[in-house]
Amino acid sequence: MNNLSKNIFWGIATLLTVAFIFSLFYSMEKAPIVLSLDQLAKKINTNEVEKISVNGNDLEINLKSGEKAVSKKETEAGLSETLKNYGVDAAAFQKVSFEIKEESGGRFWMGILIPALLPLIIIGAFFWMMFRQAKAGMGQAFTFGKANVKIFSQFKDRVAFKDVAGLKEAKQELMEVVDFLKNPKKYLEIGAKIPKGVLLYGAPGTGKTLLARAVAGEANVPFFHISGSEFVEMFVGVGASRVRDLFATAKKAGRSIIFIDEIDAVGRERGSGLGGGHDEREQTLNQILVEMDGFEKNDGRIVIAATNRPDVLDTALLRPGRFDRRVILDLPDINDREEIIKIHSIGKVLSKDVVLRKVAERTPGFSGADLANLMNEAAIFAARKNQKMIFQQDILDSVEKVLLGPERRSRALSQKEKEITAYHEAGHALVAASLKNADPVHKVSIIARGRAGGYTLKLPSEETYLRTKSQFMTDLAMMLGGYISEQTTFGDVSTGASSDLQSASGLVRKLITRYGMSEKLGPITFGKSEEMIFLGREISAERNYSEEVAKQIDEEVKNFIDKAYEAAKKIIISRKKILDKIAKTLIEKETIEQEEFDTIIKSFNLKQVVVK
Repeated sequence: MNNLSKNIFWGIATLLTVAFIFSLFYSMEKAPIVLSLDQLAKKINTNEVEKISVNGNDLEINLKSGEKAVSKKETEAGLSETLKNYGVDAAAFQKVSFEIKEESGGRFWMGILIPALLPLIIIGAFFWMMFRQAKAGMGQAFTFGKANVKIFSQFKDRVAFKDVAGLKEAKQELMEVVDFLKNPKKYLEIGAKIPKGVLLYGAPGTGKTLLARAVAGEANVPFFHISGSEFVEMFVGVGASRVRDLFATAKKAGRSIIFIDEIDAVGRERGSGLGGGHDEREQTLNQILVEMDGFEKNDGRIVIAATNRPDVLDTALLRPGRFDRRVILDLPDINDREEIIKIHSIGKVLSKDVVLRKVAERTPGFSGADLANLMNEAAIFAARKNQKMIFQQDILDSVEKVLLGPERRSRALSQKEKEITAYHEAGHALVAASLKNADPVHKVSIIARGRAGGYTLKLPSEETYLRTKSQFMTDLAMMLGGYISEQTTFGDVSTGASSDLQSASGLVRKLITRYGMSEKLGPITFGKSEEMIFLGREISAERNYSEEVAKQIDEEVKNFIDKAYEAAKKIIISRKKILDKIAKTLIEKETIEQEEFDTIIKSFNLKQVVVK
């Protein structure tokens, strides 16, 4: 309908333009003289008329002077009779040349039919537009049950494993799927069955969709992409219909990959009553299960699904014969992060001082999507400064922006608030530098970022996947360093430590109730492990322990906090000169980088201690 309106608009505009141009040319010609019959008779008698052309009742007159004139004769009488009645002399009449032009049949019928047919044509066009719009609506109604699937089969859309950095084990696991799609005969002859379904799960941004596309690209087969939420509609049966249409479309393509993103939207555990469970979602899930059971032995369709919540999926989806092949996508380590950054650096103008390894060292816990965003932010930083290339500092600044948010230099602090913030961050940094198991401090700043008034950036020197109790106690002491620094320096505390205290309290409860690190309570977990989740949050947690044990847990929480508090307080009080030096440098420069911070610490011959 929109295209038709555009066509009508441009058609009318074109006609008006052409009409305007022709009117200009027509107006440039000299308009003919209009003569009445008595004026014509006088000119004939004075021998001024050379020729008269008769076209029905219209007269076209050529004067001997070269001018042209027009007139009309009487309808009831002929031209000679009319002129005779106006006193034209017979001798003068004979000197004029006459030409009779017959009116064309087309012009005659046009004069009759157009007045009659034009209203009918306009009414017909109006009804045609109405019927066309109604037909389009009916067409949408008939295609309501069709799957809105995106097909990637063109060369320009193709992604290969070389385009996916890291994920070595995941790619190795999926090579079997690629080999089956390329050489199915090898597997069928030996009696092997390739898994019908592959479930990819990992943290958001780890590359699940990209890896699925890479499988299709390596196997050179069509890739059908649809989101789990696109199956669910308010009308019952639509989701199941779209599932049938999706699998039927893929079957016509032969060997292919069906990728269902965020399958937890329809694949949640049935019968829980939570998570948006209803008949339409369950019917859609049932249809997916039936379609996967209907795959034949030599069927070339393979279903790949992705989710970051495998714990909520229905057990029927995960049984053998369906999604029995599960591939975990971990967050990239330092080597993988370096490779990912290299890929996302393609097309960006980097300075010679850029060392991507240093960027990888500063980004532990970043996913592939985070790193892509990081490099894009660095390019934006450089463009904002009107630079021709991206420098190392631009990338390091973008790391902090992705972690904490943009700088808020407009947030003006009073001198007192600036001093409190400086001592708070100096407390964090000093405790971190004084404890043996703490991560190195990379930067300390009192410039507000995001919701934080200041920050101490500490990053691990190597990849770690396990943490000990002493490392957790070190983290607790470091969290309390800012609170204790304010308390000992000013004799008062501010609201700036609220986030630190909340994080510390939450960490201690995990140490006691989940990790079994309490000597008093022993290696026991407390609380029901199978939590009911709604909208991504815990709304009910069953307590499987008594009130007496709950009291002991609270006592242990306080005990852990007290130990960390005493360790941090001892550091702050005994090393007050170092604290003052760090704080005064922050007040003066607002930011201390790692090299300058290490220089300050080394000048005092600081010895590290261990928190137990």
